[in-house]
Amino acid sequence: MSIKQKFDLSGKVAIVTGSSKGIGLSIARGLAENGAKVVISSRKQDAVDTIAEEFNSSGLEAIGIACHIGDEEQRKALVTKTVEEYGRIDILVNNAAINPFYGPLETSGEEVFDKIMSVNVKAPWLLSNMVQPHMKANESGSIINISSVEGIHPGFRLGLYSMTKSALIMLTKNQAKEWGRYGIRSNVVCPGLIKTKFSESLWSNEKLVAGYNQMVPLQRMAEPDEMAGLVMLLASDAGSYMTGGVYAADGGYLISG
Repeated sequence: MSIKQKFDLSGKVAIVTGSSKGIGLSIARGLAENGAKVVISSRKQDAVDTIAEEFNSSGLEAIGIACHIGDEEQRKALVTKTVEEYGRIDILVNNAAINPFYGPLETSGEEVFDKIMSVNVKAPWLLSNMVQPHMKANESGSIINISSVEGIHPGFRLGLYSMTKSALIMLTKNQAKEWGRYGIRSNVVCPGLIKTKFSESLWSNEKLVAGYNQMVPLQRMAEPDEMAGLVMLLASDAGSYMTGGVYAADGGYLISG
């Protein structure tokens, strides 16, 4: 097999959470373009159906399954319906996340902490646990958790979000350590500032963006598609010896300052 062929995901089935827009959508499209059958998932069925229809009309293979990843029954349904439709699960991208609070640590309420931990940490842990038996049966699988540079380097007013993203990095390392014997790889991607609706409160602040662009070596924010290539590598046989890794795609943010 040539090195180029190792990027081919034909016959593979991928679930991407939070994939009706932003980074998740770009990742889902990249996986589908490389041959994977992709499950588009986010909270609203009409949103995932729209994306799945767009993919199918352009010759890609996808279905839409709505799932609020914070809801146990919906997580179960996501896995069950995927296996019913495609018979297997090879790739899980835990991308869905929330950041309902922007401010100092001491001003947040407990209910916000519980909500952000539930969606950003607990849900990826439980969803990964649910797909693990399917990957174990195939003696192969790739879990890709989407963290953030905020999980490595603390910023201001994003403390709770940073805590969850740091926890996701350690979850990844433990998955890699415990499940490698089953042929399951787990890696984590840490994006920098990406121009998505999720981060709009940051990049719509001109002063903040100017400061960011001045600080990072590449002197700009990223577009969502710039995260997809790294995920293609980690999902495919081209990255077959990569597990437990923490990979930043941040324009040099972590080496700045």
